[in-house]
Amino acid sequence: MTTDGLDAAVRREIEALHEFFVGWFSGALAAAEFDAQFTSRFDPEFVLIPPSGELLTLGQLSGVLRVAHGSNPDFRIAIRDVQLRRITATHVLATYEEWQRNALASTPADNGRLATVLFQRNESLRWLHVHETWLPAATMAAGPYDF
Repeated sequence: MTTDGLDAAVRREIEALHEFFVGWFSGALAAAEFDAQFTSRFDPEFVLIPPSGELLTLGQLSGVLRVAHGSNPDFRIAIRDVQLRRITATHVLATYEEWQRNALASTPADNGRLATVLFQRNESLRWLHVHETWLPAATMAAGPYDF
């Protein structure tokens, strides 16, 4: 896979996962789609560190998400500035901005975060680790939230 091809694949995978989140929280996705659309993307040892700093395993994150199905019909996400940071034969490290609008579980509800993701490269990209931090308050306040 060329760097251009890998860049496009990473962007597609990040966007696809976040499209799942929007569909899940809005209720547009059927509950039966959870494993196919979410769980199957991740390594069983996946870890998420959200901006709050807590550490969530795949099992913990899945539990939180399952009970939130359809809980936020107006939730939206935009992915911006995907950058490949390190590429090896077996892994890809990337960063991206995740902008959220109407995120009822976040303060502020309209927010932005910088995420670092580590993927394992096989036939597909498998999520191993994500670490998120808030974008600066002035950046979040400026938006844009026109998505």
